[in-house]
Amino acid sequence: MYLKHLKIANFKNISSFDEEFMSINCFVGNNGVGKTNILDAIHYLGFCKSYFGHSDFDSIKQGEEFFMISGDCQTKDSFESYSCHLQQGSKKIFRHSGKAYTKHSEHIGKLPEVMITPNDHVLIEGNSEIRRKFIDMVISQYDKLYLKTLIQYNKSLVQRNKILKDHKSGKFFDSLMLQITDEQMDSYSKIIQQKRREFFSDFAKPFSEYYQLIGTDNESVSIEYKTYEGSLVDILANNREKDLIIGHTSSGIHRDDLLFYLNGNPIKVFGSQGQQKTYLLALKLAQFDHLCGKLKTKPILMIDDIFDKLDFRRVNLLISLIAKEHFGQIFITDTHSERIESLIGEELKDKTRIFKL
Repeated sequence: MYLKHLKIANFKNISSFDEEFMSINCFVGNNGVGKTNILDAIHYLGFCKSYFGHSDFDSIKQGEEFFMISGDCQTKDSFESYSCHLQQGSKKIFRHSGKAYTKHSEHIGKLPEVMITPNDHVLIEGNSEIRRKFIDMVISQYDKLYLKTLIQYNKSLVQRNKILKDHKSGKFFDSLMLQITDEQMDSYSKIIQQKRREFFSDFAKPFSEYYQLIGTDNESVSIEYKTYEGSLVDILANNREKDLIIGHTSSGIHRDDLLFYLNGNPIKVFGSQGQQKTYLLALKLAQFDHLCGKLKTKPILMIDDIFDKLDFRRVNLLISLIAKEHFGQIFITDTHSERIESLIGEELKDKTRIFKL
């Protein structure tokens, strides 16, 4: 996958951006000039939303009425164009070669991406929802059934929670609809659970190998997929009284979590800052390899301002992988042009474009 051209208007703090890209693209400038926002605009083209969880309307530049992002992409077999437009007070419109999608989910996976940012520490320190989003973001890029089933499950969950809230507030209680919703959630969750288990079965080996490569040989890493066991219909029935009292659904795949371990201990508690950074970098690099294998193409890799956060050895590892063309197209941000030019060196100079913002 190759993003040849990107055009941005009124996105966050970017009034206008209209540029062609090469294999390696570096955005250099002081903090606050919009480097990360350019990467986030590329993320919008892949996922129809911000990487950082910002609402769509918050992404419109202050004082403006709309934002627009468009990109021209080259694949192995074709040339594609994608665009995203949002007007104040209107719905977001996403287009493929000028034709609007009926559902944004139809687009996911057409522009595969992996993003590495300093904010990734929330995968370890944050709540389970953040870790579930990590799984969902990876699998949804190559498995349409997974994405479709996940959307259906979430719709059923919303419906079930409404029934529970209505009961709690003294409104009509539809016990038959609650039973139907329980059965729907059970059916959807079986598919989602199975695909998440398959993902971790494939993901474990490259993740461990990357940690050994950039960490130390005498440390072992693992990820445990924590989910419920048994029939969800039975679990929901057993917890029904509790759910009616609290007004929401307390069990299901929307409560799944990932447990990150280093040498058999939770890395959140026992891992040093350096070990956690290594763990996160290994996660993202394994994500890249996993998507390569599933999609048979190299995703776009975006590296946002992490060179200040990594030691010299880890930075050099990344650059050596780039030099070996392990990755496809890459977008990098940094605050120091001299550092970028030094890291890129003569070997990659002809493949690189540096944007000084």
